[in-house]
Amino acid sequence: MTGRSTVLLALYQDLVKDLATHFEANPDLNAKNLYRLMTSGEAFGRLKAEADDEELALALEFLKRDIGTFLQERNQDSISHSPSFIALENTLWHWLAEITDRSQLEWHELAQDFKHHGYYQSGEIVSQGRMVCTSCGHGMDIEFASTIPDCPECDNDEFIREALAP
Repeated sequence: MTGRSTVLLALYQDLVKDLATHFEANPDLNAKNLYRLMTSGEAFGRLKAEADDEELALALEFLKRDIGTFLQERNQDSISHSPSFIALENTLWHWLAEITDRSQLEWHELAQDFKHHGYYQSGEIVSQGRMVCTSCGHGMDIEFASTIPDCPECDNDEFIREALAP
């Protein structure tokens, strides 16, 4: 390994150490947020200053891969990420939503809409409704309290909620 390769590898390893530190501080971070943190941090700045364009592009691809692997390893032991558990949880919340007093839910959601001025960001928690992307119009049905993901169609992070139907 050349001296330059050794330097770049050491800088990349510092970047991965920062990844673990950020995740330990906030284990709720998703891949997109971790990537943003990593590419705006001090360790990435040092790597960017040392690497040429081709090396930097390669390092970014490695970073994306390593973030995905890191999150997968952290979550593999958690039962809450198993497909069976998620299906059971969705079914349970669906049944509970059907027996909930819809008028109480509508009042609560109306208060939330006023608080948010009608707009919601990915990462916020909502209880029920249809979230519509402000960029492409793609709709996502939320049947139980959960975090709003980025739009699966255009990766936008802003939504409006359609009114609940009686």
